[in-house]
Amino acid sequence: MPEAISSTLAREHLLIDRGIRDFLDRLADGTVDAAGLSAALAVLRRHIYLEEQLLFPPISEGAQRMAVFGMIRGHGEIWRAMHALEDLVGVGAGHATLRGISHRLLELLAAHHLVEERVIYAAADTGLAPEQAAELTEFLDGGQMPEGWICAKAAA
Repeated sequence: MPEAISSTLAREHLLIDRGIRDFLDRLADGTVDAAGLSAALAVLRRHIYLEEQLLFPPISEGAQRMAVFGMIRGHGEIWRAMHALEDLVGVGAGHATLRGISHRLLELLAAHHLVEERVIYAAADTGLAPEQAAELTEFLDGGQMPEGWICAKAAA
């Protein structure tokens, strides 16, 4: 039996969080692991893409409408924090500054993931038509975010 979509999406949350925590661990050791951070944030961007483009549209009609709206708004906050962190790494900001924005990003993700996993992902398992579930599963198995895509509320 294939794994539930909710389980796969929640596992991506853990992978993203671990990547940012690994960056913080390396930072504590005196190293700015820009490549490791970039890889973790690429997973995060792709994850936001699949939610906004594949998961949210079919479940946003009905009971999940307001929750989806909140998730999209949260994606904007996360997106901006992610870019701020990348920019700070790029200009060689101090470790204390990098730690602060990294922790802020983890806080945003923790609150966001809590709602997503309890509300949105349950709908992913039960509220998608078979073809929608198949499309999402196929993307999870190796789909790529289009170059230059940004989330709906990135600039808000």
